[in-house]
Amino acid sequence: MTDAPVSGSIQDTSTISLPSGPSRRSAVEPFLAMDVMSSAARLEAAGRSIVHLEVGQPGSPAPQPVLRLAREALLDGRLGYTEAIGIRPLRERIARHYQDAYAIDLPVERIMITTGSSGGFNLAFLGAFDPGARVALASPGYPAYRNILAALGLEVVDIAIGADSGWVLTADQIANAHASTPLDGVLIASPANPTGTMASAGQLREICQLCGRKGIRLISDEIYHGLTYGTPAESVLRFTGDAIVINSFSKFYCMTGWRVGWMILPDNLVRPMERIAQSLFISVPDLSQRAAVGAFDASEELEAVRAGYEKNRNLLLKHMPQLGFDEILPVDGAFYIYASVAPFTDNALDFSGRMLAEAGVAATPGLDFDRARGNHYMRFSFAGTHDAMCEGLERLQNWLPGAGR
Repeated sequence: MTDAPVSGSIQDTSTISLPSGPSRRSAVEPFLAMDVMSSAARLEAAGRSIVHLEVGQPGSPAPQPVLRLAREALLDGRLGYTEAIGIRPLRERIARHYQDAYAIDLPVERIMITTGSSGGFNLAFLGAFDPGARVALASPGYPAYRNILAALGLEVVDIAIGADSGWVLTADQIANAHASTPLDGVLIASPANPTGTMASAGQLREICQLCGRKGIRLISDEIYHGLTYGTPAESVLRFTGDAIVINSFSKFYCMTGWRVGWMILPDNLVRPMERIAQSLFISVPDLSQRAAVGAFDASEELEAVRAGYEKNRNLLLKHMPQLGFDEILPVDGAFYIYASVAPFTDNALDFSGRMLAEAGVAATPGLDFDRARGNHYMRFSFAGTHDAMCEGLERLQNWLPGAGR
């Protein structure tokens, strides 16, 4: 007689079908900027000198007030969980920032602290859209938008932008996409990555009005606010209270590794987002939150950093055309040059690999940002030191055929 299996005992699994690979939702495109950075790191480990123009990471450390508060928090000896929505002192300081910078009176209850802007995008997409929802994005645009949307089972609607609109997504383009097949949401960025272009106040107002009329959820990525080279960036909060605004301490405030950002939410999304965050993250790191309060007290230090970016920007805009880059998009803000490589290649991915291996210059192929036209473009980050920019230009001049000669 065969004994019946004992509850909880190890069973024969030979007839059980087990998962054999990753989920379909993990089949997103690679983040090429990070792949280039990894390749560069391997070359550096082998002793090569690499000029890093591939990632949007400030070359300066976190401001002194941030470091001071971090030291105090460490000496306090206890770092723990916080509210999922974030510590109140930081949320209150962000509210005061909106009053100072934009003359916007923002209730602290609408502010939520996130694990960088990336955590904000995850929460926003989960809390605002159901699976299958259609969300429009500008192309070229930041690749993590579409990758996160795809992983969450949302449909990405790419809207190609170009010189005819100043490389800025417009209300008319959104309206046309919505008329073709209704949109549930649209994500805009100003200043934008990779283009560096910025929408005017009038363009932002038109987008806000369109989304209000059509019932389209608007998400505004404002992470590059503060990094402009002329007219200051405008927040959509001037024109609507229904948008989700995402920002971070990573770019202007030089705090990439601290992984702390924030969202401004409509009243009816605050509690839903908080519930999701409670289970996904519990809370943003206590140390980073306490330290980030000091970021708003470093205006002079951060303006010096921004001025350094502007110096780098001017250097590249002067010399890159001499190297043969005959089409460079406007650089209103952020810290990127998005340039055509058509004079050299029709395969930016291969061009990027050869430039890294042969010239020791790391930059990101345009396919990261635009799957249709990106093979004709490259993104160069000027967030590093001025010496790195000079060295990068010299290496490119020696490597490119006929460059500057």
